[in-house]
Amino acid sequence: MQNLKDRVTIYQVAQVAGVSLATVSRVINNSESVTPATRKKVQDTINALGYKPSGLAQALATNRSTNIGVIIPSANYVYLANMLSGITEVAKEKNYQLTLFTTSHSRDEALTTIEKVITAHVDGTIIFDDQLSQDDVDKITSYNVPSVVIDNKIKGDKACDIRFSYDTALEELIKAYYAAGNENPMAFLHVHNAGRLLGRCEKIFLKTHEELGKDYRIVNTRDSYTQTYNQFLEYFKDPANRRGYYICYRDSIAAAVLNAATDSGINVPEQVEVLSLVGTKYSYIVRPSLTAMHIDMHEVGKRAMYMLTDLLNAELVDKTARIEAQLVRGQSTKN
Repeated sequence: MQNLKDRVTIYQVAQVAGVSLATVSRVINNSESVTPATRKKVQDTINALGYKPSGLAQALATNRSTNIGVIIPSANYVYLANMLSGITEVAKEKNYQLTLFTTSHSRDEALTTIEKVITAHVDGTIIFDDQLSQDDVDKITSYNVPSVVIDNKIKGDKACDIRFSYDTALEELIKAYYAAGNENPMAFLHVHNAGRLLGRCEKIFLKTHEELGKDYRIVNTRDSYTQTYNQFLEYFKDPANRRGYYICYRDSIAAAVLNAATDSGINVPEQVEVLSLVGTKYSYIVRPSLTAMHIDMHEVGKRAMYMLTDLLNAELVDKTARIEAQLVRGQSTKN
């Protein structure tokens, strides 16, 4: 087996065959603009040298690299891993390769990464980073590279988006809670720099409470299971906090509140109810199981990749897909 450094390149094929690099590339990609004699000479050289075509060779002739850049804040969260699984599934089906970039929840890093990715030789990009403002997202269209933006709005001939909506489900849940005669106030766990999704949900929470004329609590916490768990062990020592409904960012934070309540001798859900806004498989695993808002992120990933391939082929009709969050009730709230 040849060492990587000894592998035959397209440049060597062109040199030995006595033709241009572009001619070799056209032969590899079955272009009709090559004479039969030249095609045979190049093909014989390829066979003799044992050359295997690369993505670069194909890109030279087709101006397509078959490479998609995917930009996310982290690959550690389950919901993002599910989305990547969906993207990968369709990428394999469509014969695209993926290059993954993570931005560590930093807006400046996200902007720098986006600039690097979409000015490189990629066919298109899929971007999911909710640290980006609307102005930041709008700048993406200036690069003129086909892009799908997830959980944000974007406009442009070569841009499309997938938007999440929590408005209806969350508003209905809050109204139903008070309509059932509950007097204990709801509490929203605010996580600093958690992104637009949590920010939008917090605005819905505040707006609905103000419309209903109901008191509420905002509890500042960290995006950490351990820190949130320890915080709520102290928090539940106050008798005033041992009853109520707690709306949490994601499953691990909700599990921290749930476990802290249970370990403090509080009955869930009779005294304390807990909701996760970003539900994953873990909402079903913990005990009691978590009531959670769910968006099928695997399907989101598939939808994003299908939309991008249609955009690349000028076949995309609807440039916006809207996905509604669904409330799935578990044992952490009263049904």
